[in-house]
Amino acid sequence: MQAVILAAGMGKRLKGKTKNHTKSMVKILGKTFLEHSLDKITKYNISRIIIATGYFGDEIKKVIGKSYNGVPVIYIDNEIYDKTNNIYSLYLTKKYLEEEDTLLLESDLIYEQKILEKLIKNPYPNLAVADKYKPHMDGTVVCVNDDDEITAFVPKENFNYKNVDEYYKTVNIYKFSKEFLKKDYLPFLEAYCKTMGSNQYYEQVLRVLLSLERHNMKVLKLQGEKWYEVDDLQDYDIAEVIFCEDTQERYEKLTKRYGGYWRFSELKDFCFLVNPYFPTKKMINEIKNSFSSLLVKYPSCHNIDKILVSNCFDVEEDRVLLGNGAAELINALIPNLAGNIGIILPTFEEYSQKLSKDAIVHRFIPQNKDFSYTKDDLLEFSKEIDTLILVNPDNPSGNYIPKNELLELLYNFKLNNKELILDESFVDFVDGTEENTLIKTEILNKYPNLTVIKSLSKQYGIAGLRLGILASSNKKMLEKCQNNLPIWNINSCAEFFLQIFNKYKNSYLLSCQKIIQTREDFFNKLSEISFLRPIKSSANYILCELLVNTPPLEI
Repeated sequence: MQAVILAAGMGKRLKGKTKNHTKSMVKILGKTFLEHSLDKITKYNISRIIIATGYFGDEIKKVIGKSYNGVPVIYIDNEIYDKTNNIYSLYLTKKYLEEEDTLLLESDLIYEQKILEKLIKNPYPNLAVADKYKPHMDGTVVCVNDDDEITAFVPKENFNYKNVDEYYKTVNIYKFSKEFLKKDYLPFLEAYCKTMGSNQYYEQVLRVLLSLERHNMKVLKLQGEKWYEVDDLQDYDIAEVIFCEDTQERYEKLTKRYGGYWRFSELKDFCFLVNPYFPTKKMINEIKNSFSSLLVKYPSCHNIDKILVSNCFDVEEDRVLLGNGAAELINALIPNLAGNIGIILPTFEEYSQKLSKDAIVHRFIPQNKDFSYTKDDLLEFSKEIDTLILVNPDNPSGNYIPKNELLELLYNFKLNNKELILDESFVDFVDGTEENTLIKTEILNKYPNLTVIKSLSKQYGIAGLRLGILASSNKKMLEKCQNNLPIWNINSCAEFFLQIFNKYKNSYLLSCQKIIQTREDFFNKLSEISFLRPIKSSANYILCELLVNTPPLEI
């Protein structure tokens, strides 16, 4: 068996990385794409390797040489690589394809060794490696029957998202028998090039053979094996993470992204502080039903947003601001604070990171193993500060100051001209759900020294929509914050969510009760683990202490 690798393309979408290289010579994780592939191919009884070159082809010849790991390498030059596509590069290797069974690969792939292992060991002579379709995939898609036979090649113009559960994406790794190539594929390949031109893809010939019932190919379905086709810089970035072999380095690469984890379909993000029970499927379907309109039309401005918030919360519209996530509101508010600012550690770092250089920061660190503190602790701490920033329940400790005690704290602060910045992003997960919030007109009017920030993304399970609110009766402060926000700072989908929220409010409250029950069950299960000491929490997360040195978990 021989291997044919198509490596003539320019790889323009990789921008600067292919300025002086062909795509196959771009390095990823210390080796070029071509070397990654050749290292895997040459582990088997491969008689020779044929590489179709084009753009910067001489570089490939210089780096790879006349043999690789003892296997002879033959080069076929596509001199019109800039005017043709991979169908022509494959056509140029016709002489060799007639002589042996062939592994066919494209050069912009990075993949696991066991994919080739399964392909070569499989007794069926003509196989296309394919994976269940996922949203990030692009290119040739096929439908497969119960016998793993390809029943249809789906061109891009016929791709239907309603049918994605039936689709498989070809990995661009194939195994062909000499008989199939000589008798069926190559005659049609030549005819196709002459009639349809050379700026096509070789899979289109397979599609023609299938339509003529001269196609005896099957699919080798992957079962979780890793692979990635790198077409652009985003693909390159993702592939670097997926195939990084060092666990700690891979972890660091992932955490530096701070989101966008839908790109890693197998990743489970246990730091995702979200409500898994909301929105309901019915609510999601209602948003989907209006998506085409929401996508192309502008959202409303601030004044309408305030009315929507007022409808969802017990607050007048002139007491609130709506933000593109709580982070936008924190960014608008916190840099305006000055004087002596008090923060509690450990806590959500966004606040301390946004404080102005003029602020004098005082830090309160609870001196107990649970990082717990009370209203009285805060009263004592507040003697040396002008403004207290309090996340309640706190993140990550889950410590909670009950509402009645918060009001006592606020009363004391009001008498002593002190401000309270209260983040209650997780307060709906405390027993009593609806009763715990301070976002109420009566409370805000009574305590103009109170500013409440609330992330809706976390409690409502809509991190992708990005919603947060800021509430206060301090009109000067609200005006100053609003001046720091763009006129259209939330998108139409987020606005529509607020518009329909009240129809699903009972479902939301039920989801909070589920979180409370789940938290208790989870705490009890964690308590059974010998090397963990879980800390009681009032939020949807539980801080744990490792009691022994444990080996790092594989990611």
